[in-house]
Amino acid sequence: MKINRITAAERVQLARNPQRPTTRDYISNIFDDFLKLSGDRCYGDDKSIIGGIASFHGCPVTVIGHQKGRSLEENIEYRFGMPNPEGYRKSRRLMEQAEKFGRPVITFVDTPGAYPGMEAEERGQGEAIARSIEVMSRLKVPTIAVFIGEGGSGGALALAVADKSIMLENSIFSILSPEGFASILWKDAGRWKEAAQVMKLTAEDLKELGICDVVIPETTAGAHAAEEYIFDAVDRAVLGALRPLMEESGRELAKNRYKKLRNVGKINGRN
Repeated sequence: MKINRITAAERVQLARNPQRPTTRDYISNIFDDFLKLSGDRCYGDDKSIIGGIASFHGCPVTVIGHQKGRSLEENIEYRFGMPNPEGYRKSRRLMEQAEKFGRPVITFVDTPGAYPGMEAEERGQGEAIARSIEVMSRLKVPTIAVFIGEGGSGGALALAVADKSIMLENSIFSILSPEGFASILWKDAGRWKEAAQVMKLTAEDLKELGICDVVIPETTAGAHAAEEYIFDAVDRAVLGALRPLMEESGRELAKNRYKKLRNVGKINGRN
């Protein structure tokens, strides 16, 4: 299936479509024997990040992902996929547990960004995100990040510093929303479509920049219009990325991941 030629703004709209499969859908359709784990062992549990242990083609893995809702009630409960600090501390706990028991970590990224509320800041939102990034970047087990919708700012990056990054064709990854970009640059959020084009936030753009490793094509209508195909395509992409990583030592994984992250943003060998 070929990459569809549509505008960056149209891809942003497709990435935000409330009917797109969520992390919970991918877990149900790709993994076996999923055991959900809750709590950050510090404050509480955050339902906007779901995580636990599962089996993937017979291999025990740790799965972590942002969770959006389908109904208004669910989205209020999950804060539209925007985690609080306890969500990121839960993800960090599960990553450290995965390393202890030698399980690969597979993450699903789908968030506009971390929750910006006052209580989140009071409980250490910035520190929680930074620690999650630190822990994931240094893990000595294979890590794969799958972008299934929005990938906004540090809230997405906390689950995305992986050995391999896989993006659905209509997923996005950016430092902030196009509306926020337009508001800062032009003082006009209404120019968000223009901003989306300038920001180079699509999977195709990021593949060219060396940030994304694999792009999974979607149908013209989006992932929600062909869920069976999408689940199968993600399954095959993750398996294809995981197999060679399983042959590397923990030291090699950490070293190669560091090298990859250090090279992000380089043009012609220079920063």
